[in-house]
Amino acid sequence: MTVMQERPEFTSEMQALYEQARHGPSGAATEAQHAKGKLTVRERLDLLFDEGTFQEVETLRRHRASGFGLENKRPYTDGVVIGWGKVHGRTVFAYAHDFRIFGGALGEAHAQKIHKLMDLAEAAGAPVVGLCDGAGARIQEGVTALAGYGGIFQRNVRNSGVIPQISVMLGPCAGGAAYSPALTDFVFMVRGIAQMFITGPDVVQAVTGEEISQEGLGGADTHTSISGVAGFAYDDEASCLEDVRHLLSMLPQNNRELPPSEECDDPADRRNDVLGELVPPDANRSYDMRKVIEEIVDHGEFFEVHENWATNVVCALTRLDGHVVGVVANQPAALAGVLDIPASEKAARFVQLCDSFNIPLVTLVDVPGFLPGVDQEHGGIIRHGAKLLYAYCNATVPRISLILRKAYGGAYIVMDSQSIGADLTYAWPTNEIAVMGAEGAANVIFRREIAASDDPEATRAARIKEYRSQLMHPYYAAERGLVDDVIDPAETRMRLIEALDMLRAKSAPLPSRKHGNQPQ
Repeated sequence: MTVMQERPEFTSEMQALYEQARHGPSGAATEAQHAKGKLTVRERLDLLFDEGTFQEVETLRRHRASGFGLENKRPYTDGVVIGWGKVHGRTVFAYAHDFRIFGGALGEAHAQKIHKLMDLAEAAGAPVVGLCDGAGARIQEGVTALAGYGGIFQRNVRNSGVIPQISVMLGPCAGGAAYSPALTDFVFMVRGIAQMFITGPDVVQAVTGEEISQEGLGGADTHTSISGVAGFAYDDEASCLEDVRHLLSMLPQNNRELPPSEECDDPADRRNDVLGELVPPDANRSYDMRKVIEEIVDHGEFFEVHENWATNVVCALTRLDGHVVGVVANQPAALAGVLDIPASEKAARFVQLCDSFNIPLVTLVDVPGFLPGVDQEHGGIIRHGAKLLYAYCNATVPRISLILRKAYGGAYIVMDSQSIGADLTYAWPTNEIAVMGAEGAANVIFRREIAASDDPEATRAARIKEYRSQLMHPYYAAERGLVDDVIDPAETRMRLIEALDMLRAKSAPLPSRKHGNQPQ
């Protein structure tokens, strides 16, 4: 038997190569990265993954391009680190741009590494996290770099609704590169270091004459409060990546699994007596729906998506009795909780996300209608509102709606009413379900009588009272089977948990089709 001889020179050479690749291009490049207030690629991966679990592949990959001096500059990794590891003990895949190498710009080899990583994640059925810090396409490689982005976009779409995809913006992202984050399920951004835009400030000024900074055009606060492109903004990378870890703990690995559950020591039958104080019975008085959610869910903890955009609707992931649920709720503290274009889009996307990943939906309804106005009508409130309607009608996960106070007009139907497929609909005794408020209805129905009256105000008041007593009392909808039960607000948590437990094994297959044609 021949015994293979050990080759110390081979081992030392290999170690030197890997050490060079992992160290990065130079100490000066690392110092420059830190000087910008940014972590290096491997510092970021250390924060994302459980300690010692990250397994890197294609560390020694280098580009094969030539021209413009590229043949003399062929660093290992080619500016992107790929691999997998554990987050809270579950497998997660990640790619991370290294801005120290070509500014994180994407070339052919760089793109192929990301393609490989995404294909592995799809095959393994596990989430993908992109730590984005790149200057766009590598200009020196021309059209091959653009084709590399095409491969990423194609995989983003193929994996949409199959595995969770999260983009974490930790640097610049300009031009076509910005479309990949837009195709993923969640976008995180860090203030001061992350910007996203199709055309930069210089181009904007040259074309339109408008002067604006990079941060003002595409910074974290811009995209989380104005455009809605990003869902979360943070002051530092550490807190951002900690919340990415938290979000992953609430998502399933893929669309074939249920979200992870956990033991819960918050009693399922805990009473919610304080809800009677939090929600005023007067439908015209405001309150903060977040406090209602806080009172109902496990330990008062929930993870809100798009907290600062379209604030008239609240979308959040949380747990009830240890099981993950998605909450969609009107927010009376913002625009009285009406539905408008941004709120409809925000809620529709969230409903689709929850349905994609088997997360039950709880809808808390207190809506006076859709926002009236020329801007809303010309902006397409009809088709945008239809997006939310489509998302709910298409959802097959367990769906429970609870009407706290008012539910008027088309907005009532859209907010997961029983008529569009909610499995169970509950209401508090303060609920009012109607085509419109009693004042508006009386003005329409009794217009002539009020106008002809000797005392129009007294007549109007009497007719408002009559309409409310006949058509808007709390039990009118229950009498007609449009509400399954009128419940004590103090029992809200218990009733929701019992209903979700009953629905956990729900199966509601859709008709066979390639896909629907949802509103634009």
